[in-house]
Amino acid sequence: MPDSPLEGKVALVTGGAHRLGAAIARTLHAHGMRLVIHYHASEAAAHALQKELQAARPDSVMLVRGDLRNGEKLYRNLIFETVESFERLDVLVNNAARFYETPFSEVSEEQWDDIFQTNLRAPFFLSQVAAPHLKKTGGCIVNIVDLYADRPLPNYSVYSMSKAGLSMMTRSLARELAPEVRVNAVAPGAILWPEKGIDEMSKQRIISRTLLKRPGQPEDIAATVLYLVRDAVYTTGQVLTVDGGRSVAG
Repeated sequence: MPDSPLEGKVALVTGGAHRLGAAIARTLHAHGMRLVIHYHASEAAAHALQKELQAARPDSVMLVRGDLRNGEKLYRNLIFETVESFERLDVLVNNAARFYETPFSEVSEEQWDDIFQTNLRAPFFLSQVAAPHLKKTGGCIVNIVDLYADRPLPNYSVYSMSKAGLSMMTRSLARELAPEVRVNAVAPGAILWPEKGIDEMSKQRIISRTLLKRPGQPEDIAATVLYLVRDAVYTTGQVLTVDGGRSVAG
């Protein structure tokens, strides 16, 4: 895509093998970007996505596997592999997340650590390692937060708090990394249902509370990420909510 401002630029997408991450990866790749797709357990999906994208443009996608709970060594390896392979880093998308029920009276320290390590610690320290490279390219960070960062989900207090922290991290790093690096976030609403634990009645109840009366699509989030990466050159420290109007519906 010679007319694309993203042609030849490089994005690292965590949790990029399936669901929202894969939609984001496809969209950025379609607009000329080279990708490093991080994954943990989704090996088959990661290799299938790499094959799909490289059929369109050879040697444009690299995979890196790792558990984001493993800490600094992995963060440094992700950035090292990206810059070593593609010689630059323009965009970091902190998408990977842990999501499961944590009823207040039953929450364990292990669950707390598990969720916060992936949802908040990893994005923060990965951004820290990526920052010098992003400053060189005038790049940006996009964090995937959640509607529940502002509207806590019952029985998901630890998840909701971790996403609230990521929302604050977005604003904090926008100040810390300005003026060279923009930092923004996207907060999805009813886009993809959890892979288990939600029945049809619950889905309909959620949809009924959105102004648009329908669920969104992963492509809606991917398009918003693309906007923040490519077009929103005078925007930083913002969280864009993509929820069909649910956050204002009461």
